[in-house]
Amino acid sequence: MDKKIVTFGELLLRFSKSNRMRLTQGQTFAGAYGGSEANVAVSLAMMGDDVEYVTRLPRNQIGQAASMKMLEYGVGMPDTLWGGDRMGTYYYEESAGMRSSKVVYDRANSAFYELKPGMLNWREILKDADVFHASGITGAISKDSCDATFEALDIANEMGKTISFDINHRKNLWKYGADPLETLSRMLEYADVVFGDIIEYEFIMNRHVPFEATDSSYQMPLDFYEEWFREIHQRFPRCNKWLMGMRNMMSSSHNTLTALLWSNGKLYHTRIDDIHDIVDAMGVGDAFTAGQLHALRAFPGDDQRVLDFALAAATLKYSVPGDANLCTESEILEFLECRV
Repeated sequence: MDKKIVTFGELLLRFSKSNRMRLTQGQTFAGAYGGSEANVAVSLAMMGDDVEYVTRLPRNQIGQAASMKMLEYGVGMPDTLWGGDRMGTYYYEESAGMRSSKVVYDRANSAFYELKPGMLNWREILKDADVFHASGITGAISKDSCDATFEALDIANEMGKTISFDINHRKNLWKYGADPLETLSRMLEYADVVFGDIIEYEFIMNRHVPFEATDSSYQMPLDFYEEWFREIHQRFPRCNKWLMGMRNMMSSSHNTLTALLWSNGKLYHTRIDDIHDIVDAMGVGDAFTAGQLHALRAFPGDDQRVLDFALAAATLKYSVPGDANLCTESEILEFLECRV
């Protein structure tokens, strides 16, 4: 692991109420920093990878505090672009019992919203990297950030970098007029490694196949999924590694979780984890993504090990408060070995 992974996205300030209160209750908000691509970077750093996170932050105390938090976890930020007036924020209402979680975004005119092509020197940023990770979120924030994402993808492609892409379809963000399906499909054409949850794959493929496991005895329709992955690979032939996270939420404290990996024409499956007493379900998909990226480098050529490790990382995230998975490689391996 002698080369770094570069992740790119908007670092956000998250506000939430304590004790699973609704956003309309109480007087005090708790703040924390996060964001999908930032969560991936933190998780990778915790697992021992050399990782850099690229973003744009306002040059004020809030932006400085956000940068300091990333550095605290060992994430490099030497190419942070400073400018703009504010950080993007979101308000998060935790799920409780049978009540689903809710998110209210406040990202318009943030520093990252105003990021434009040409503002980042991607050739310099990527010169020592072997993996570039992006997601569909940056395509949804604004036309400028979308264009800046395509610029980064173009340059990473020209430089021969491995491109990792999380579909990350956030339907509430697409407000500037772009077609989400068309834009995400164009981004997927660059990808060598893809992560998405089953709902995002359904969006891309225009097909609905629910994951209905209520415990670990559920029988997966593997033949169907193998056909599904072959079809999506025909649409996007560059990508040879497709990871699909699958989660069924019976309540805020009880989820089932599994994943499939289609790699170079072969479908791999793993166990279904039946998870109770959930501490925090935020960032499970990001833990999957980071687990896969780490495992692809740690266990080259062993796709079953890659998938098992990614699921273990995501399952452990349920026990970690906050946006990012803070488990180390040794902790994930220990957890994985205990389950064999």
